Amino acid sequence: MKSLVILAAAEGEEHNPLVPLWEEVVIALVVFAILFFAIKKFVVPNFEKTFAERTQAIEGGIEAAASKQAEADAKLAELEQQLADARHEAARIREEAREQGAAIVAEMREQAQAESARIVEHAHTQIEAERQQAVISLRAEVGALATGLAGRIVGESLEDEARQSRVVERFLAEIETADAGRDA
Repeated sequence: MKSLVILAAAEGEEHNPLVPLWEEVVIALVVFAILFFAIKKFVVPNFEKTFAERTQAIEGGIEAAASKQAEADAKLAELEQQLADARHEAARIREEAREQGAAIVAEMREQAQAESARIVEHAHTQIEAERQQAVISLRAEVGALATGLAGRIVGESLEDEARQSRVVERFLAEIETADAGRDA
């Protein structure tokens, strides 16, 4: 009876949910091992491959960005150098233009002064020629007047050319000495 009671007690006894059955534990371990193997064999390599590709793409992108940045910096430095050269060239051209302008102004000034001196010299020459002509004309008129007047005073005609010329010359010489005495 005791065995019946134990058997009945075993049949009527319920399983404790906190304690797993050994069959379930074995099945769970087998399934876990199969899943672990399948994930390790098929899934993890794909993840590793994807991670490696992404890492390589990121590193390649970083290297490409760094090389592009270095190229951009080199190009910027080159452009800045060209700009500085262009500024120096423009300054040199401006300085040359300023120097050429000053040279042209100086040359034009010299030409103007030379032309002015030539005009003044020409005017002096022309004035001197006109003065000489006026003196000659005046001498002739004064001579004619002096001979006419002397002829009236003396009472004889001074129509002789040589005599008239001597009288005029003597008269003009006296006037010039009188003017020279007044100026001194």
